[in-house]
Amino acid sequence: MIADIIKAIDMVAIQTPSAVAYNYLGQTNTYAELKHFSDSLANYIDHLDLPAGSPIIVYGDQTFSMIAVFLGCVKSGHAYIPVDLHSPNDRLTMIQAIAQPQLVIAVKPLPVKLLVANTIEAPQLQAIFRQANPYQLTHAVKDTDNFYIIFTSGTTGKPKGVQISHQNLLSFVNWILTDFGLPEKPTSLAQAPYSFDLSVMDLYPTLVMGGQLQVLPKAITDNFKTLFATLPSLSLNIWVSTPSLIDICLLEPNFKQAKYPQLSHFMFCGEELTHQTAAKLKQRFPAAKIFNTYGPTETTVAVTGIEITTAILNDYQRLPIGYAKADTTVKIDPITPTKQSGELIISGPSVSKGYLNSSEKTKQAFSEKGYRSGDLVTMTASGLIFYRGRTDFQIKLNGYRIELEEVDHYLSQQKLIKQAVAVPKYNQQHKVTALLAYVVLQTATDRPAFEVTKILKQQLQREMMAYMIPQRFIYRSSLPLTINGKIDVKAMIKEANTND
Repeated sequence: MIADIIKAIDMVAIQTPSAVAYNYLGQTNTYAELKHFSDSLANYIDHLDLPAGSPIIVYGDQTFSMIAVFLGCVKSGHAYIPVDLHSPNDRLTMIQAIAQPQLVIAVKPLPVKLLVANTIEAPQLQAIFRQANPYQLTHAVKDTDNFYIIFTSGTTGKPKGVQISHQNLLSFVNWILTDFGLPEKPTSLAQAPYSFDLSVMDLYPTLVMGGQLQVLPKAITDNFKTLFATLPSLSLNIWVSTPSLIDICLLEPNFKQAKYPQLSHFMFCGEELTHQTAAKLKQRFPAAKIFNTYGPTETTVAVTGIEITTAILNDYQRLPIGYAKADTTVKIDPITPTKQSGELIISGPSVSKGYLNSSEKTKQAFSEKGYRSGDLVTMTASGLIFYRGRTDFQIKLNGYRIELEEVDHYLSQQKLIKQAVAVPKYNQQHKVTALLAYVVLQTATDRPAFEVTKILKQQLQREMMAYMIPQRFIYRSSLPLTINGKIDVKAMIKEANTND
């Protein structure tokens, strides 16, 4: 058990300064560098006299500088807001408008000019890192102070900033350290972008244990040949990812225990782990432990977990998402008279205080009873929880949470489109495999459908995250409506998932 995330990481740097903290495809950085860089940045931030506790946007990708900046921010008493390099410009400006930060740190060059009082560009940041400024932790983030703020999908086209405090993060990290039997000083896969809270599952547990983060950047995962060539060189102990990534890796016959003897733990979150995927992985890695975890961003990465053993695979065709961690209370708000299933309500020290600068949205989702997850679950008498779907039109695709209404919002903004609705396509394991868009165009056209689709995707790429853009566009002369005159989304979902 640890009492302070920041002090725990600094202590590793003091005790084992030459230990490798970050390995980016062979380019390594030590814990001493992590402390030096973050101390120097914290000292610089202090001299900017920012408003107490004001958040700082950090723009970039999966580099050592990013995590050094994260620690520099929290050491100086400011939460960081990670924004990924691959985000559309509109998302970046919307986050700036909602968060109203007084400082932006551009680890990578900003694609647009933001209206902020202070900006630290990449060359200046590197100069700050090179300075020698020992730092005393007198006003670092602690207790209920925000540690980080991650922006997630919102129903109106505007993202929501989930505030995660030091207390929230500490609850999560201590659970990972206590309940999962991780090896000492592990080498962990760091694949998820920092704007996706799954990254927290490998980032902070590994750093407080003095382990090494092995980075697998997007350029590698996007190319299967390069991915399969790179993985064996990482010498991983802990694998953290969405199930979708492991599905890709299982396409490689040599992805098995004999080729990865040190790989002892698989930890999944972000989307449903299917029986088929878990069974195949267990067959390939019989000596490794496979953990299925679950949790909304609003509850700090994950709050339930279970090891997927052979017995679990034999007992359940749809895998459980586990038991709640010891400090967390889960309840079911029944939605049917039989009370067999209902919405999961979560309370405990890892539950967020709410959304940044959005009291109305906070009131809708958070109360004294806890956070209303919007997830339908069933639970056994022993507390074992099973995920059954969503109460609204929110889905998980490749680990990313997507509000279908947000996708609809962007579709409706396109000049070519008169009506549109985005719906998920499920496979037999109840997993979303694709996002489809049913579209009615403003005017009929002689252009082939693929040309229209290409134009629409190009337009949407400028406005929304790539993972939110529908994979298929299906063109219709009209869409079914409800008695209230709205598009009948449920009918479209049913049609999209009717067997061919």
